[in-house]
Amino acid sequence: MDRKLLRDALIKLLSGVLLMGLLLFLPAGTFSYPQGWLLMGILFVPMFIAGLVMLVKSPDLLRSRLNAKEEQTEQKQVIALSGLMFVGAFVLAGLSFRFGWLQLPRWLSFAAAAVFLLGYLLFAEVLRENAWLSRTVEVQENQRVVDTGLYGVVRHPMYAATVLLFLSMPLVLGSLLSFVIMLAYLPIIALRIRNEEQVLEQGLEGYAEYKERVKYRLFPGLW
Repeated sequence: MDRKLLRDALIKLLSGVLLMGLLLFLPAGTFSYPQGWLLMGILFVPMFIAGLVMLVKSPDLLRSRLNAKEEQTEQKQVIALSGLMFVGAFVLAGLSFRFGWLQLPRWLSFAAAAVFLLGYLLFAEVLRENAWLSRTVEVQENQRVVDTGLYGVVRHPMYAATVLLFLSMPLVLGSLLSFVIMLAYLPIIALRIRNEEQVLEQGLEGYAEYKERVKYRLFPGLW
């Protein structure tokens, strides 16, 4: 086992737990925020399990997933916009709980948690299908076009999974205002996809032909 990789993964995970905890519970003014704990649980427990699986079976994939440094100017903008969106959504969710702003019913939080876990399962399947699934937009050495499984349905199944994940998050937190902010993810991910496809078409052999075979980017019949 690569101990350095394990250490890096644990640091990344714990940093995420700490940051999200601060963004949720500090604005909420209390640790007694059930929906906040629900989101923390369904987000980080599966993430920890998936990290262990990748550490054992696909360390190179885990290593690439830990690298979030983008080289493309457009993607740096996407990362910055996404960061602002998440901070705004989580802080507003905590404030909404604290002051009772447009709170959603508790049953909807549990229904959204089920949708979130479905998104996680789709994400895990994409990781299984595509060994070159880096967090950054790049063409890797010996990379080839993956066109089987979910990649035979849409060109970016990972991003389709993240739409389910990110739009269900504010509903898990019970905040309508937070959900409105998270809708910004749709134009943000569209911007990322357009730039990513330009990079792949220029640098990945067969990608242009793949685009002709698989017409839709995220959702069959829509886009």
